[in-house]
Amino acid sequence: MKEIFLNPQLWAATIAMATPLALPALGGTFSERSGVVNIAMEGIMLIAAFFAVMFSAMTGNAWIGLLGAIIVGIIVAIIFAWAAVSLTANQIILGMAINIFASGFTAYLLNTIYGFTGTPVDTPMLPTVEIPFVKDIPFIGHVLSGHSVIVYIMIVLLFLADYFLFHTNLGLRLRAVGENPEAAETAGIDVIKLRYLGVAMSGFLSALGGAYLSIGALNSFNPDMTSGRGYIALAAMIFGKWTPFGSFGAALLFGFATALSMQLQNTAFSKNLIMMLPYALTILALVGIGGKSVPPAADGVPYTPKK
Repeated sequence: MKEIFLNPQLWAATIAMATPLALPALGGTFSERSGVVNIAMEGIMLIAAFFAVMFSAMTGNAWIGLLGAIIVGIIVAIIFAWAAVSLTANQIILGMAINIFASGFTAYLLNTIYGFTGTPVDTPMLPTVEIPFVKDIPFIGHVLSGHSVIVYIMIVLLFLADYFLFHTNLGLRLRAVGENPEAAETAGIDVIKLRYLGVAMSGFLSALGGAYLSIGALNSFNPDMTSGRGYIALAAMIFGKWTPFGSFGAALLFGFATALSMQLQNTAFSKNLIMMLPYALTILALVGIGGKSVPPAADGVPYTPKK
């Protein structure tokens, strides 16, 4: 057991497994801080993962695949925002509907476009990044260097998200909309536009997470390849108390659970019990620490402007 924890591959895998959780968790933070519960992030991730592969394979350029995934993710998020914010539809039911649609839609496109052979094996991947000097440091170099470029983009976005939410006027307005939309509107803030912004940001970040799975970590698409990561990201966001760094810390914890389950598969532990570890941790987070967290006061509450 000691050898497992001293293996740099465990900690490198922790970062890799945390990335597709941290990105939608950041997105969920934006959305829920504006007062909209977006559980459609699972579906957005799945749709973005497919279109990332499709555009990457069509153009031979993984960066175009990433851009296409982001555009599609934002479009789906805006459709969700239109129904949830403008039409005041039930956000939970709407999100589940999009998730179910995404599962069937991507499976249909996969079979229709690529057939039983699946996506092309020569689909371009996003590059990995070797950090100068750091890569040569024993142990640390193996952990921190050599990841997909999206991992490092995620770290940059983490700091930008925290700065935006807690150190800018627009971030303050976004949080005000999620706490007390009536007071925010009285102060001259456009509640609807800011809720659209929060949901669009969740679409952008969820799409990045989906693209990471299909053209960052792999170069292929499989039906339901998100495997509930959008839901785990929501748990990470709640665990992190709706803050960027808290959500990232929780994503690292869930990523560690996943990486550890992979490392323990060749041991005497039950494989089925090991594979349950990340999901069991999600349940414990929601029942335990998650239950003590206080969401934004207007989170999930539809709002109709008085004007």
